[in-house]
Amino acid sequence: MELERLLRSQGFGSRAETRALIWAARVSVAGEICEDPVARFDPQGLRFAVDGVEWTYRKFAYLALNKPDGYECSQRPLQHPSVYSLLPAAVLGRGVQAVGRLDLDTTGLLLLTDDGAFIHKCTSPRKRVPKVYQVETRHAINAEQVAALLGGVVLHDDPQPIAATACVQLDERRLRLTVTQGRYHLVKRMIAASGNRVEALHRLSIGALELPDSLAVGQWMWLDSPEQALQAEG
Repeated sequence: MELERLLRSQGFGSRAETRALIWAARVSVAGEICEDPVARFDPQGLRFAVDGVEWTYRKFAYLALNKPDGYECSQRPLQHPSVYSLLPAAVLGRGVQAVGRLDLDTTGLLLLTDDGAFIHKCTSPRKRVPKVYQVETRHAINAEQVAALLGGVVLHDDPQPIAATACVQLDERRLRLTVTQGRYHLVKRMIAASGNRVEALHRLSIGALELPDSLAVGQWMWLDSPEQALQAEG
């Protein structure tokens, strides 16, 4: 692949912009400055640097972000900062999108990618990808509420009961709840339908992918095996 085309595919700008980077001796491959935009390289596993920052060629970008409270999962936020502001310009240049959304006040694991097929697979209701949340409630949790969540609660916009696939009470006001659907405010509405209210919501995992303890709030990391997030129940 020609170097300028490779840089474009990795989010470093238009043809003119990537050629300008190369001609200005700001791009190196395998530690050597390359000033030829049409120099060809095998992209598979290729390591290169732009302005001294190292990158590895990736056909698709798969990211895990530890979403902070108070950030919108929108590229055009209305009143609050966007999760996209937490990503580098080159990643944004690839056109990554959030795989589903988390509410403004919901924290934890958020996936982002520029792979449209992966987004479709991960968000498809037929895949039943489990998502695990830690829920802090306003009122003390009782056995009847746990039973209701496991047995199915009725939401205002759907006559069919919606059930959690797992619900473990952690202490008086905390649950670990697993759902396989991605409806708007689903967990909050389920908790409300069971007779309680969500005070704090944190996503722990999607499929087999858990939020790493080492990933600080507001930080992101590359994922090398995104297919683990598609692991469905059963």
